[in-house]
Amino acid sequence: MNWNITAGRPVYVQLIEQLELAIVTGEYPLGSRIPAVRELAAEAGVNPNTMQRALQELEARGLLQARRTAGRVVSADEHTLQALRARRADVCVSDFLAQMRQLGYTREETLALLQKTEFPPEHSTKEES
Repeated sequence: MNWNITAGRPVYVQLIEQLELAIVTGEYPLGSRIPAVRELAAEAGVNPNTMQRALQELEARGLLQARRTAGRVVSADEHTLQALRARRADVCVSDFLAQMRQLGYTREETLALLQKTEFPPEHSTKEES
C-alpha cells in the first residue's frame, strides 16, 4: 500500500482515510486479513500506537473485525462497504462542486463540462496521460 502522510492533519485520521480507500477499492477485499499493526505502521512510517488507534476506529465503524487467530479482517458486510463508498463519493462530489463554484462556474456550466468530458480509463496512470 502506498501511504501519503502529510503535515497539518492528524496522522491517525489520514491513516483511517487511506485504509478506508484501500478497502473500498478492493486492495483489501471483503473478508481478507490485513497486515499486523506493526507491519502496517512500518510501511506507513508511523508509530504503532497511532496505527492501532486508526485500526480501532475502523473496527468501531464496522469495517474491520478482530479475530483471535487471524488478527484483523475486513468486514464481509457488503452493505457496510457500499455505505462507505457512497459517503466517500458524496464528499468527493461536494468538494468538486465547491471548487467549481470558486472558479465561478454555474451548475449548468459544470454539468455541461462533465457531459463533454470523457471518463478516464480504468487503471490509468499519470505516465499514460
